[in-house]
Amino acid sequence: MSTTEEISTVKNTTTPVDGVASSSTVKNTTPVDGVAPSSIVRATIIQSSTVYNDTPATLDKAEKFIIEAASQGAKLVLFPEAFIGGYPRGFRFGLAVGVHNEDGRDEFRKYHASAIKVPGPEVDRLAELAGKHNVHLVMGAIEKDGYTLYCTALFFSPQGRFMGKHRKVMPTSLERCIWGQGDGSTIPVYDTPIGKIGAAICWENRMPLYRTALYAKGIEIYCAPTADYSLEWQASMIHIAVEGGCFVLSAHQLCKRKDFPDHPDYAFNEIADEKHHDPTVSKGGSVIISPLGKVLAGPNYESEGLITADLDLGDIARAKLYFDVVGHYSKPDIFNLTVNEHPKKPVTFMTKVEKAEDDSNK
Repeated sequence: MSTTEEISTVKNTTTPVDGVASSSTVKNTTPVDGVAPSSIVRATIIQSSTVYNDTPATLDKAEKFIIEAASQGAKLVLFPEAFIGGYPRGFRFGLAVGVHNEDGRDEFRKYHASAIKVPGPEVDRLAELAGKHNVHLVMGAIEKDGYTLYCTALFFSPQGRFMGKHRKVMPTSLERCIWGQGDGSTIPVYDTPIGKIGAAICWENRMPLYRTALYAKGIEIYCAPTADYSLEWQASMIHIAVEGGCFVLSAHQLCKRKDFPDHPDYAFNEIADEKHHDPTVSKGGSVIISPLGKVLAGPNYESEGLITADLDLGDIARAKLYFDVVGHYSKPDIFNLTVNEHPKKPVTFMTKVEKAEDDSNK
């Protein structure tokens, strides 16, 4: 059975009329009584596991999910954190303070091999998929820049164009030993026909100043790919939706022990037993929340699948009536945030330009 046949779908779609479901995107028509109808955008989260150490197979899996989501009318498709390349939950890479481990070094070699270059052939394939299926696509990936890895969100347009990326600015805990830190040059919010789209990856969402930067750029569809499946995370997502007056889409992986390769130093080896021969090690919890704090779809802690909701973009204005965090409810006379968007390069080469000799003086 194929991936698309096995997946479950959690939906909140528009009410069918005469047995026919309404369109996933409602175009603006002539206003009635001076009031234009709200635009509706169907958004889908893919909750799934990476095919670990096999990037081509992971891309094949992503393609099946994109086809499934597009066939159901999705105009925006969001994948979890590090879907391409993998979130190495439970791997220690032989790391301990003052200790270096040859097995850990080789584990990192394999992980580096699964990461992708941006731009690169995998990015080209994802752009082609977005264009072929007419979706905005936000993909979590492990990016390699030389031999440093970054946890990255990639953005693609329905025209098949790679729009750009966001590198996670602050990896959490042991992630800092395997991932580099992004800078202010990759904190984009893209103004698209379906709304302004940006991303905060995992615990970046706990950084108030980072969130404020996204709010100041006018984010309307706030993508939050993550590896955090805790109940506290759900509370954070509701808070951010209300605080930012934006839709929040939080995408998680749901992974079983079998989804990760065997390794003697793997943290979850001991949890497998005769009763639970294939325990869950990443529990999902993907969710879609409106700017008014209403849970539209999810959280799904049960299975891989699609979590889909129709986003009424009119809810953004409704929410901002009472609270606009960087507008009428800000206090710039007291509080001010400065964001440095210049790229921070470790080495800058200043090439000496020799003045050409004036032939006329010869």
